[in-house]
Amino acid sequence: MRKIYLRLAAAGMLCIAFYACKKNIYKPDDADVSMTTARANESVSIWMTTGNQSQLLQQQGNVTFAPDAGTGGTTITVNEGATYQDIDGFGYTLTQASAKLISNLSASAQSSLLNELFSPSGGIGISVVRIGVGATDLSDYSYTYRDGASFSLSGPDMTYTIPILKKILAINPAIKIMATPWTAPRWMKTNGSFIGGTLKGENYESYGQYWLDYMNAMRAQGIEIWALTPQNEPLNPHNEPSMTLSKENELGLINDFIGPKLRGAGFNCKIICYDHNCDNTEFPIYVANNSTYVDGSAFHLYGGNISAMTTVKNATNKNVYFTEQYTSTGGSFSGDLSWHIQNVVIGSINNWAKTVLEWNLVSDSQGGPHTPGGSNVSMGAVTIDGGTITRRVGYYIIAHVSKFVQPGAVRISSNSSGNIQTTAFKNSDGSKVLLAFNNGSSNVSFKVKWGNQSFTYSLPGGAAATFKWAGGTTTPNAPIGQDITLKGFNNMYVSSENGTQPMNCNRPTASGWETFTVVDAGGGKIALRSQGKYVSSENGTQAITCNRLTIGDWEKFDWLVNGDGKISLRGSNGMYVCSENGTQAMTCNRPTVSGWEAFGVNQ
Repeated sequence: MRKIYLRLAAAGMLCIAFYACKKNIYKPDDADVSMTTARANESVSIWMTTGNQSQLLQQQGNVTFAPDAGTGGTTITVNEGATYQDIDGFGYTLTQASAKLISNLSASAQSSLLNELFSPSGGIGISVVRIGVGATDLSDYSYTYRDGASFSLSGPDMTYTIPILKKILAINPAIKIMATPWTAPRWMKTNGSFIGGTLKGENYESYGQYWLDYMNAMRAQGIEIWALTPQNEPLNPHNEPSMTLSKENELGLINDFIGPKLRGAGFNCKIICYDHNCDNTEFPIYVANNSTYVDGSAFHLYGGNISAMTTVKNATNKNVYFTEQYTSTGGSFSGDLSWHIQNVVIGSINNWAKTVLEWNLVSDSQGGPHTPGGSNVSMGAVTIDGGTITRRVGYYIIAHVSKFVQPGAVRISSNSSGNIQTTAFKNSDGSKVLLAFNNGSSNVSFKVKWGNQSFTYSLPGGAAATFKWAGGTTTPNAPIGQDITLKGFNNMYVSSENGTQPMNCNRPTASGWETFTVVDAGGGKIALRSQGKYVSSENGTQAITCNRLTIGDWEKFDWLVNGDGKISLRGSNGMYVCSENGTQAMTCNRPTVSGWEAFGVNQ
């Protein structure tokens, strides 16, 4: 992140960027806008954070939907028939400084904090974590993994970051890990320095190999990388460490070196370009439109307008991600809560972001540790001073969505009205989540309308509230009661293998054993039945089968519709069903979705 952008976050500015892009937020032209048939008397749970800190993600009394009558006043309409992007998740960057501070806690305090942050059920449910490939500016000092003669993870990351990552994975095996370098090794750069410079032309091949060595080394540690960006802030030469890449150089690095090397070695992680401010759309559009390897573009908001994310998505037809914004040690809780909820959370989500990441997970109260030339004003979401743990404003900014919106949720339509700004989601279990913020100074009473039901609520000025309700009991979009076939990435059909052996995805044609009935398993889950037997995820520890006569937890799946219309099946262990390239028995042990975890459906 950039130290020189202090004033924006510290001032807690009003949401100018959000207002400027409101006309770009909702695009129902590509969505089914049929209205919801709401279930009567649905109970709604509410959690609130106020700018004066009198309420900090505190649960309020429930309200109940009732038949809607009348119009007028401030009305927020939630329409689950209008759907937009799938959500990958929410989180922070786990810097080496973050990991070091967590590591220094007692074993019991460390375990308690990590469970609070990362548990999908008992905590705030962080689902995406960004890490540095080598040092970030919030590291003890600058380093890479090839400062010596050969590649090695040895050093601060092996001491601190990787052990903490392993503990996080033990709490949530489905956590998504995004990897980003702040610099290449000094000897690969034009200026031989950790600060600024760019790659020498003769070292692109070496840097591509560096990436492959990194992926292999992390896999050897049991850590799979879900996504990477080739360079943090490629237009910023001022940080320590830092490195610049022009759009042409980043494109060449991806197309000729990183992409071919990683794909050739079987790594299917997302490659996401840019990873810099919303004041430049030319760079991400150029790279994304000229690379088949690029999944999408990543953004920060230290400059520009959040509507740039919609501009780039529309120009590239590829995904967009929000990956960094810091809160300052000199900022105010109320100002930062207001600016970040409206711009970073509501603003980026309503401009198609699939992730929302704040900058630093943990710092001390003085913004350290950091490199000599790194930021000394970045406040962690949590601060640790000795054994004292304090939850700061960044914790509540992300927790208002991460605790309630599950990975795989889809954004649904909700309007903003007057001082009430909103975004809304539908989880795979059918539950609905509405995040609302009152950007005024006084209480606002508003109506939330869902189908033919509504409730009213009064939200204090400067307060954020998350509303959640069950929203029905059947799995959305699943063809309950219908017979289907599933076609894998290899264009072969999934077979139940007569119910006598592990399932495969290797049939060129479909018949009885390749046909499954979609069954409502309750609680928003589905089961798949073939020839009277149910598919089982087998606890995610062995090959899946189709040999169960009844439905238990391991026979229940979330039916998730991906952006391309294909579906993925998520088991009770939080992992996805994988076709295993069609060359071996299928499993339910993948933490993320790529080609082999997505299936075409024929009804």
